[in-house]
Amino acid sequence: METSKNKSGFNGKQLAVWMTALILGTVLGILNNNWLNNFFDFIAAAYTRLFKFIAVPTIALVITTTLATLGAKKNTGRIFLHTIVYTLLTTISAALVGGILYKIIAPGNLPTELVQQGSVDVPQNLGTMSYYKHILSVIPDNLLTPFSSGNVLSILIVCASTGLALALMKDSENIQVVLKGLLGLQELLFTLIKALVWALPLGIVAFAAQLSVQMSASVVVESLGKYVAVVLGGNLIQFFVVLPIFLLIRKINPLSVFRSMLPAVLMALFTKSSAATLPVTVESAEENLKAKPEVARFVLPICCTINMNGCAAFILVTSLFVMQNSGIALTLPVILLWVLISVISAVGNAGVPMGCYFLTLSLMSGIGASVGVMGIILPIYAIIDMVETAVNVWSDSCVCAIVDKSLSAKDIGK
Repeated sequence: METSKNKSGFNGKQLAVWMTALILGTVLGILNNNWLNNFFDFIAAAYTRLFKFIAVPTIALVITTTLATLGAKKNTGRIFLHTIVYTLLTTISAALVGGILYKIIAPGNLPTELVQQGSVDVPQNLGTMSYYKHILSVIPDNLLTPFSSGNVLSILIVCASTGLALALMKDSENIQVVLKGLLGLQELLFTLIKALVWALPLGIVAFAAQLSVQMSASVVVESLGKYVAVVLGGNLIQFFVVLPIFLLIRKINPLSVFRSMLPAVLMALFTKSSAATLPVTVESAEENLKAKPEVARFVLPICCTINMNGCAAFILVTSLFVMQNSGIALTLPVILLWVLISVISAVGNAGVPMGCYFLTLSLMSGIGASVGVMGIILPIYAIIDMVETAVNVWSDSCVCAIVDKSLSAKDIGK
């Protein structure tokens, strides 16, 4: 990025506060005091609810106002194209890394008795859900349902349509009044977001304590060790190697981008929701990364909906593991087919907690594979979900930085 934009607004003092909160929360969680655990559960739940409360209207207003502003300009398509291209490239790379690592580590089959026991833990009401029903649920049947249910993809459809309609009607005086009102509400939301981010160290203490307790309580069955190594290893390679390579190719400093977007990455790690993290992601991109608001507010809501690197890797690796335990031969054509399926599925997955788990469960049910393996994975999925979401938001940040670097002020219509 340009020299003037490399100066991050995320200063050393703020970083020190966040890291101190992280360490303090970890230590307090290790104490495993019931009263403290209950208190931290309450604080973490309160912060998560507040960010979810802000997330839905933020997604709606950011998409609507950005498209209303950019929608009629000829270069809007170029911004969208850059976003889609880099989203697909990073998602495909994540799936391929997971597939290659699976072949290298080669997890073995689980005992049949264990798989049968795992069937009891599979959510029965989701085990029969078809992927067609998942797609159909995205199509809104009234104005309020997408917002009341927090369906990110439905909100994207409604607000993108509204924003483009406002762009086409922008010469109307009444429409201009509507747009100014929406922009005013958006400014109000961003003020609330800044206040939440300012108070977040307390939340970080609570989230870190929760994580510490979860990790100490989680017991990974020995036969699952290689599977977990593939899932987490693939995500870590994507996070620390593949995505920085994308940035370096575009001559962007990965450390500078990471330092700027660290609040969003940490928030994603703890909330396990790309959608809930979006307010912090946008705020970090504009304030710390110094990305153009027109780019950040256009790219990031789209990315938090379709740019699911961690999810693509989880769907592929877990599907291969379940199919292998169901007696399906994992030939090269089968693996490549599921790379494609995992990418398409990840793009269609909403950025909500456990979204990848339920989607993978639906896919495995659809092909008649033994979903009992999913029940065995369920107790340890909370940790996997945290890492996945952090990778997703880090990928969103990288795509935003790349698109912002690629497009000049002239390209966005200034």
